[in-house]
Amino acid sequence: MAVSFFLRQIMTRTSNSRQRQADDAPHIPRKRFGQHFLTDQNILRKITRAAEIQPTDTVLEIGPGLGDLTRALSAAAARVVAVEVDRDLTARLRAEFSNTNTTILEGDVLRQTPEAWLAQAHCQPPYLVVANLPYYITSAILRYLLEASTPPTRIVVMTQREVAQQMTARPPHSNLLAVSVQYYAAPRIVEIVPAGAFRPPPQVASAIVRLDVQPRNASVEVERFFRVVRAGFSAKRKQIHNALANGSSLSRAETAEWLRRAEIAPTRRAETLSIAEWERLAQQFQTRRLV
Repeated sequence: MAVSFFLRQIMTRTSNSRQRQADDAPHIPRKRFGQHFLTDQNILRKITRAAEIQPTDTVLEIGPGLGDLTRALSAAAARVVAVEVDRDLTARLRAEFSNTNTTILEGDVLRQTPEAWLAQAHCQPPYLVVANLPYYITSAILRYLLEASTPPTRIVVMTQREVAQQMTARPPHSNLLAVSVQYYAAPRIVEIVPAGAFRPPPQVASAIVRLDVQPRNASVEVERFFRVVRAGFSAKRKQIHNALANGSSLSRAETAEWLRRAEIAPTRRAETLSIAEWERLAQQFQTRRLV
């Protein structure tokens, strides 16, 4: 019995030692999760400042990674709820942030609503979102947040510079992504970030983007609005009357009348229309025949 006891003690110590070594070992970034860890402390401070976090705020962080941004958020906010899909990183983060104002949750953030993630940490809206997003799912996450039944009041994210420039574009250089984002929020680029601020460095430059979420126009049906917008952008470089006719089942005469009611010249192009003009188009579209 004594030998068995000592063997168990040695095995336990060996196991614990191996676990500590595993916890201390550098994490190898995983391509399948799009992991590029932001390590530049100056950029981390700029992200936190851009979010204007108050001591009473709750922050939802998506993809905390190695926890560099999480530490800054934890110091500024009342509560931080961080959702990490990588199991190994989740374990490290939970060990570091146990007994703090930060809750580490494991999972794909898109699998449930923001409110559900907050509820798991015994938090509730209102909330902010601050994140260094994996670039390959930036659009999906922004749509997920902006279309939530209770969206965040403010979003500050790191994304590809090109995507940031697209979502902040204004007429006459607008695009489908810009309209899709600006229908819900006012975006602006805070700063361009070089690849060297990350480990490993991505192949493109990045940008910090702040989105101030704004009330939606209750007089416009959301589904109708986006069906009209998609039809308008369905034929690049075409005049709006041709694009709408091509993107719908309406005749050219019906399209012309539709544009007349919305007070939009048929020779305009989709990239020149403002959000208010797209809303007028959606309001004036009275049939259900749009594809």
